[in-house]
Amino acid sequence: MNDAATREGVVLEARHVRKTYRQGPREVSVLKDVSMVLSAGESLAIVGVSGAGKSTLLHILGGLDQPDEGEVRVNGESLWSLKALARSQVRNRSMGFVYQFHHLLGEFSALENVAMPLLIRGDAPLVAHDKAVSILDKVGLSERLNHKPGELSGGERQRAAVARALVGRPQVVLGDEPTGNLDERTADHVYGLMLDLNRELQTSLLLVTHDKDLASRMDRRLELQLGSLVEMG
Repeated sequence: MNDAATREGVVLEARHVRKTYRQGPREVSVLKDVSMVLSAGESLAIVGVSGAGKSTLLHILGGLDQPDEGEVRVNGESLWSLKALARSQVRNRSMGFVYQFHHLLGEFSALENVAMPLLIRGDAPLVAHDKAVSILDKVGLSERLNHKPGELSGGERQRAAVARALVGRPQVVLGDEPTGNLDERTADHVYGLMLDLNRELQTSLLLVTHDKDLASRMDRRLELQLGSLVEMG
């Protein structure tokens, strides 16, 4: 058994992650030596100015973008040592994602959108339906199950996106500015909902944001500065 797997309660871990992009003749080092740990049930905010590399880091943690160096471990398993199919299965079963834009499929209802991750991983349609109904009720959309995204408000679409991220009871939800496209009042409501579900379901929550006020409501805060993470008070 590897040493990360023996670390009780560690769900997600990054070790010495580096990432560089080429812009014309120049190389831009976005992540220089990033290490972090997320524990079971913990809420963690990573803050930073626009262009600091927050989204890049989140994509690497979520298995969507490969680091140049370093590794990411999910439940002690090295994510980037897995083949693409196995990595996709880890994402489907262990992770949920919420983005600034909801990314719901417009031709499907809220219920169908939320049930889709369960159907993809092989759950029976009736089981997927019942789980989707249950989580949509938790986010206050029990009256909007059969509405398509175009028939929902911005806040309702984002709540549906939160439901989709949580329907499979993942161990960790990764959010990339999940309230950045909403007005202040709606953003506060959606953010509060995510924190409530984090506590209720004991799903770890990692959000990247530029909003330090919202970040202050999380258990722990890190700031991405010049490619490295710094603990915040």
